[in-house]
Amino acid sequence: MEPIDRARLSLDGLSVGDAFGQQFFGGEGEMLRRIENREVPEAPWYLTDDSIMAIAVVDVLEDYGGIDQDALATKFAESYQRNPSRGYGGTAHRILQALARAEPWGEVSRSLFDGMGSYGNGAAMRVAPLGAYFADDLDVLIENAIRSAAVTHSHPEAQAGAVAVALAAAWAWRTRSSKSPGRELLDFVAGHLGESETRRMISRAAALPISRPAATAAQMLGNGEKMSSQDTVPFCLWCAARHIDDFEEAIWTAASGLGDRDTTCAIAGGIVAMRADTATFPADWITRRESLEDWVAKPERWG
Repeated sequence: MEPIDRARLSLDGLSVGDAFGQQFFGGEGEMLRRIENREVPEAPWYLTDDSIMAIAVVDVLEDYGGIDQDALATKFAESYQRNPSRGYGGTAHRILQALARAEPWGEVSRSLFDGMGSYGNGAAMRVAPLGAYFADDLDVLIENAIRSAAVTHSHPEAQAGAVAVALAAAWAWRTRSSKSPGRELLDFVAGHLGESETRRMISRAAALPISRPAATAAQMLGNGEKMSSQDTVPFCLWCAARHIDDFEEAIWTAASGLGDRDTTCAIAGGIVAMRADTATFPADWITRRESLEDWVAKPERWG
C-alpha cells in the first residue's frame, strides 16, 4: 500500500471514531447506559474539528510529500473559514482566526499562554494519518510530526503527544503481519519519546493491565477532560493497545472513558485502523459518518 493510501486508511479510522464519539455527549449516566448497551447512534454522524484538521494534514502530505508548515497553516485557516462551527475550542478559534488574517503561524503559536504555547490535544488528534504515511522511516516521522504540531502548538508536551500518536499508528502498520501483542505498542512509543509528562503517563499506561476496565484506565491516565496532551494521549494509546485488532471494540472502549470522547475515539480510531483495517469497521458506521469530501455542504452541527 502506498504511503498516501495508508494515510487515507488512518483518516477513515480517525474520522469514523471522531464522528462516533461526538454522538455521546450529554448526561454522563445516560451516555454510559447507551455505551454499555452498545446503542449505535442514528445517522448522520457529523465530523468535528478533529477530522477537518486531519483532512488538511493528509492533503498537505499528498501535495508536498511531507509537512510544509506554511501550506498546512493555510489549509487549517481555509477549512476554518468555510465552517467555523465544527467544535473548535476557544484557543483554536484564536489561532485559526489569526491564521485567517495571514498572521505568521510561528508567532501565533508561540504567543499563546504568555509565550509558553499550547499543550492541548489538538496536535495529537489529527496526526495519526501522518504516522501511517511515514511508517517506514521513524526519524522522518518524528520530524514531520513535530512540524505538523508546531503550526498551532509550540509547547513541547503537545509536540510529544503528536509524536506519540504518529509512532503508535506507524507501529500498528509495521506489525500487521506479525500481529505483535497490542500492549507492545505502549513500550514502543515510550521508547522513542524524549522526557516529558506525556511520556511518563504513557509509561504508566504500559504498566496498567489492559484487562482493567476502561473507567479505571481513564481515572488513572486521564480521559481528555483537561484537553491536554498528557491528559489525553496515554488513555487513547491504552485503548488502541487493548483492542489493536478490533476497531469497533477500540472505539467503544475509548467512548466509555467519557471526557473528550470525540478526540479519544478519533485518536484510537486512527491508530487501530492501521492494524484492524476497514474489514473490522461496522459497514454502517462508515455510511453514517459525514462524507470526507463534501462536509462543507452539510448543515452545521454546532453553533
